[in-house]
Amino acid sequence: MMKGKRTDLGGAACGIARALEVVGDWWSLLLVREAFHGQQRFSDFEKRLGIARNILSKRLKKMIEEDIFRTEPDRDGRSRRYILTEKGEDLYVLLIALWQWGEEHCFETGEPGHVLVDRIGGRPLPRMRPLSANGKVVRPRDFQLSAREKPPVAAE
Repeated sequence: MMKGKRTDLGGAACGIARALEVVGDWWSLLLVREAFHGQQRFSDFEKRLGIARNILSKRLKKMIEEDIFRTEPDRDGRSRRYILTEKGEDLYVLLIALWQWGEEHCFETGEPGHVLVDRIGGRPLPRMRPLSANGKVVRPRDFQLSAREKPPVAAE
């Protein structure tokens, strides 16, 4: 088991690796989850997650640097609120897929869990699945990676 500094994945040629560099530890994704549940204050994140203050401070700082959260003064004028940015809100797709996977694979039969429902109709969200351009479900062996075209170089 390797100890010490972890590998920096920020320059990897893989979208998964780069995403994990930004939000790859569990505290980061749990902070985003709590923000979706309406939490905005440091003390609320700390209390709801049971996270140590130093770890919470470090994670929030990184999430601000990565433009997942932004801060604004709280109404009391003494503290800050942590607000999800558009980039942070885009993580909802990842959280829904992770939630659905966890509900399906991480609970024992008969163990209580939850279901995600839409606020308008109250109906369960269908399981997230990638779709092809023609609307067909794409299964694990039905796709491959392909290099995207490089953007044109600006003329000098």
